[in-house]
Amino acid sequence: MGKIILYHGTPNKIVEPVFGGGDDKHDYGRGFYLTENIELAKEWAVCRPNDKNGWVHKYELDCSGIKILDFQERDVLAWLAELMKHRDAADSKRYRMLAAKFIDKYGVDTDGYDVIKGWRADASYFYIAKEFVRDNIDIDILEELLSLGGLGIQYCIKSELAFSKLQEINSDLIMVNYNEFNDKYNKRDVEARMKMRKLVDSDENKVTNVFSTLF
Repeated sequence: MGKIILYHGTPNKIVEPVFGGGDDKHDYGRGFYLTENIELAKEWAVCRPNDKNGWVHKYELDCSGIKILDFQERDVLAWLAELMKHRDAADSKRYRMLAAKFIDKYGVDTDGYDVIKGWRADASYFYIAKEFVRDNIDIDILEELLSLGGLGIQYCIKSELAFSKLQEINSDLIMVNYNEFNDKYNKRDVEARMKMRKLVDSDENKVTNVFSTLF
């Protein structure tokens, strides 16, 4: 795979990626999150409602000798199971019981991987997860729903080895205007939700092969 260029959107001008850092409740747990899409990185840099300009940091990742788990190459249920490991799609007792069974059946052991690549569970994507665990979405339209958001693929740097192969290109630091790119971020999310709701409400959604039938 060689070397790839990745971008990290953040409110912070100074960033120091640290092995073991991050939040357990992010999509793929602790790690440092980046994307290949610079425009999405700009939006993610100012996605918080705080009126502050953000920054995009450019990195080079040497992929030689590291193992990358790509959820796009897996069943979409494996991605949802990974999401459920770290984020709650509902707070009911029913969900807590079924989520454990779902993770056990469809989850992937990620411990042997240095980098995880997959969809970013932005607001509209997480809407899909919530509706799915409520039995409101048929599995047959799940992948199509995920393609509607256009919210991008992210890389999560997990292992000490992967961190050692990540180098920032300091000369290419970009300041992001809050007003311009927060507006783009919000419009993207609104449009994604409208498209998703239209598909969920359509006849394509048979509501037959739903979450609670998959065990």
